[in-house]
Parts: sequence; C-alpha cells; structure tokens
Amino acid sequence: MVRHQTFAARVFAVLLGVGQLASVGCFYHKKYENPISKNTSQPDKVLFDKAVDDIEHGRFEVARITLNTLINTYDQSEYLAKAKLAIADSWYREGGPHGMAEAEAEYKDFELFYPTMPEAAEAQNRVCLIHYKQMDKADRDAAQALRAEDECRTLLVQYPNSKYVPEAQQRLRDIQEALAEAEMRVGTFYHSKGSNPAAANRLARLVDQYPLYSRADEALWELGDSYSRMGNRFRKQAGDAYARIVRDYPLSSFTEEAKKKLKELEMPIPQADPAAYARMKYEQQHRTRLTLKDRGLEVLRRGPDVHNAAKSGAPAMTSLRPTVPVSVPVLAEQREGFQGDVSAQTISGSSDLDNKPDARLSPPAAAAASAAPSASAAPAPQSATVPDANLTANERLAQLPSNHTMSEKERKKQQKKFQEQQKKYKQQSQKSEKKPPSDTAPKPAATPAPSTTPPPSSSSNQ
Repeated sequence: MVRHQTFAARVFAVLLGVGQLASVGCFYHKKYENPISKNTSQPDKVLFDKAVDDIEHGRFEVARITLNTLINTYDQSEYLAKAKLAIADSWYREGGPHGMAEAEAEYKDFELFYPTMPEAAEAQNRVCLIHYKQMDKADRDAAQALRAEDECRTLLVQYPNSKYVPEAQQRLRDIQEALAEAEMRVGTFYHSKGSNPAAANRLARLVDQYPLYSRADEALWELGDSYSRMGNRFRKQAGDAYARIVRDYPLSSFTEEAKKKLKELEMPIPQADPAAYARMKYEQQHRTRLTLKDRGLEVLRRGPDVHNAAKSGAPAMTSLRPTVPVSVPVLAEQREGFQGDVSAQTISGSSDLDNKPDARLSPPAAAAASAAPSASAAPAPQSATVPDANLTANERLAQLPSNHTMSEKERKKQQKKFQEQQKKYKQQSQKSEKKPPSDTAPKPAATPAPSTTPPPSSSSNQ
C-alpha cells in the first residue's frame, strides 16, 4: 500500500514539473497584443481579421463598422481595397432585397476606385450573380433577367482574360434561354390564336437573336407556318424559315416535315451544316437531365427552368430590339431611308417664332387649306393615301396581311366598307373639282403683283 502511494506521488511530481515548464515556455513565446513600434501594419491587419471573422459568423453590422474604422483611420493601409470589397461581401452574404441593392452599389464603387485590380472582375461577377439570383420565371417580369444579361455581358467585354469568363458565358446562355422562352410563349400564343403577323414578328426576332435556344427549331416551324397562312406574298419568308430548320437544325424532329414543305413550295432543299450538326450532337449528349425529385420541386422554384440551356456556342452579345410587324404599312420615305445632310443654326431674336408659329398649334382645317395648293401641284402623295379604284375589294384585302384568319362574313363586311369608302371618295373628288375656282380666286390676286414689275425693267433695257 505504501509502495503504491510512493509511486503515485512521484508521478504527480513529474506532471507538476512538466506543467511548470510548459507555462514558462508559453509565457516567453506569447505575442504582444499591442506592440509599441513604428512603421508597422499590424493594427489595420488586426481590424481586417476581426471584420472577416465577424462576417464568417454572421455579425455583418459589426463587421462593417470595423471595416469603416479601418478605412477612415488607416488611409494608406494595404488592406484598404480589401476592406472596401469586404463591405460589399458582407451585404451580399446578408442577402435580401436591401442587402443585394447595397452590395451592388458597393461592388460598383469598388470597380470605380480600383478598376485595374484582379478583384474588379470578381466584383463584376458578383453584380451579375445578384441579378441572376433574383430572376423570375419565364412567364413573369423579365426586368432582373435583362439586368443580369447586361451585367454578364459587361463582364465578358471589360474583363475578357478573367477566370470568371467561362462561368459568365454559361450563365449568359442560361439567362438568354429564359428570355427566349418568354418570347416563345408569346409567339406561340399569337400563332394558336391566328394572329399571324404578330406571331411572325415575335418568332422572327426570337430565332435571329437567340439561335442557341433549345426550342429554336420549333420557333422556326411556327414562323414558317405563320408566313404560309398570310398568303403568297410571304412565300419566300416561309421557305427561308423551313430551309433554316434543315440547314441549322439537322437533328430536329421538324426536319423531315420542313423538307416536305419545301417540296410543296417548289424551293430547293439545302444541305445540313456540319458545324450545326456537331453542335446539336454535343447538346444532346451534355444536356442536363432532371430527376423526378427536381421536377416535383420545380413548382416551388422561383427562378426560371434553364436545364435545357445550351452548353456550347457563343451567346448573343447584343440586346433584343423590338421590330415592326409586317401588317404595319411602311412609307416610301421610311423604306428608302433619309438622304441628305442635317444642319442646325442659331436663331437670333424672336422674329421666326412670331412669323413661323408651331404647326402643331394650327387647327386641322387651316393646315388642310394651306396644303391644298401643294397637293394639287403634286398629286403623288394623295395616291399613297387613296385606295386604288381599279382593284376589287378582295384583291385589295389580299394585298394586306391579315392579323387573323378572316371568315366569309368578315370578308363581305370589309368589302362593303371598302365600296362605301370608294363612293365617298368619288363624291369628295367631284366636290373638289367644282370648288377650286372659288377657293383659288384670292390667290391669283396676290400673284399679279410680280407680273406688273417686269415692264419698267424691260423699258429701261430698251
């Protein structure tokens, strides 16, 4: 018993000695918390490390106060740019509409103050992500999708050598898949409704702007069908749409039907593009497959469904511009375009404003009366607004593309309306032929004045 106690006492003494040595060693190797020395960067580093630790533990407000203290106190610190970026990261991690808006503003400020730093591309990538995460489904407001497209395109243009370029390209393809899906739904609605010019307008700009869209072949098929319903005037446009399916989308399920349509239209069938064939083959092999769980959770997802987005190809680098439907008539001046020079000059005084008032302030009757002589001198502009009397109602209606398929009852109604317009125009023309002598009587009174001046000059010459 005594032997065991002696052994335990020896072990306790040894452990006590080891503990004392360890405490002495730790005391001598402990760092100073506040060293008094000159030209040191430790205080700003301590503030930065503390702020980073607060961000990692969710104390965002405390972290921002610490970082602002660093920026205001050590204006020559090497951590100044990192502190500015950390403030933006704190807002980004905090999330929410207010946090995302503040984060975007801070990232933009960082790019403005430090455009040449490698972190500038990271800041622009975060701005793109801010709008990408706030995107809605394709059938809802596309404001965030359009902003995300612009910001991702800015990243590719301003930082082409950044490591974020591949990620931004794929994100841009996803965004354009959602935007194209929105256009496709509108075009399909017009097509099913029978509004052929509206459907053709939407689908044409869709396939031209987003050729990488997963349903571009279906959009081309509906585009060709819309043009076919609009009559023989748009036979070429319909054939071009079908030919584009065969050439640019050779693996599409609409390829064989498009070839049959080209045979019916007696148009040549183009050969498939090898590059387009390879691209479609790659897309089929690398397309994302949704599981049953993902399909069930799709209803709860806020963002759009982009699992069918392209995985290769260059995304569109221009914004989608609205176009004019073919049902809207185009004037000759607009078709030919403006020719000439535009000049401007500074007017001194108000004489021109007094003598030449704004034409918008004059009543329509006065404007028509003042334009009557010019119209009689140049009858060409009237023929553009007056219906051709040599054409029948059916021929005139066939010239204009209908916004929907007209029934026989509607066609007869339009024919009757056209005949009434022709009758009314004839009556107005007969009245105008009788009125010119009385209307133009005051005008010759002003013109004889120049005719009285030549005789004196001729006599003086003699």
